[in-house]
Amino acid sequence: MKKAIVLLSGGLDSTTALYVAKSQGFDEIYALTFLYGQKHDRELRSAAEVAKAAGVKEHKTVRLMLNEWDGCSLTDPKMEVEDGNLERTDIPDTYVPARNMVFLSVAASWADALGVADIFIGVSEVDYSGYVDCREEFIRAMEQAVNLGTVLGAEKKQHITLHAPFMHLTKAEEIKWGMELGVDYGLTWTCYRGDEKPCGTCDSCLLRAKAFEEAGVEDPLLK
Repeated sequence: MKKAIVLLSGGLDSTTALYVAKSQGFDEIYALTFLYGQKHDRELRSAAEVAKAAGVKEHKTVRLMLNEWDGCSLTDPKMEVEDGNLERTDIPDTYVPARNMVFLSVAASWADALGVADIFIGVSEVDYSGYVDCREEFIRAMEQAVNLGTVLGAEKKQHITLHAPFMHLTKAEEIKWGMELGVDYGLTWTCYRGDEKPCGTCDSCLLRAKAFEEAGVEDPLLK
């Protein structure tokens, strides 16, 4: 059995990454979701639905309260999520400080415990919201750290690979790939706000709408 851990938020990117892992022959998948203090649980519900539909071996939700410090509109109850701007050049206030670094560290811990040498994350440095922890140089540096800081990598010499299959793809290209793999995007959740329907105006909604339009595919959440 080829085993892999997939970081699964319930969003478009992580869901597609899960199906990419399956298509690459990883037939025993461990999905890892985080309750990190976000102000709604809508994406957590989507993650559970996606994991069930994909038939993963195990799905864990780990509690990491990154809302202990202020300054992020996804976790700080005193802040509202701003409407999006795809032309922005600054880092938006939806950036959760070092989130992917924390998430990958936890994934590496689970990988070390399971003896799993492959971890998938759905980040891209082409279509993203200016988050510094979505860049390839970060992923490669984190991969080196993971291999130096685990028994699996440092002692057993089983190289742990951090897979970021969309690093150089647009979200439109990612969606087309996902459609070929049979991803049900109706199960996913992208909106930064936690209503029952996407707000359509936050950065994440705008990026998703742009991607589906460029892919020539109707977003099932908007039907």
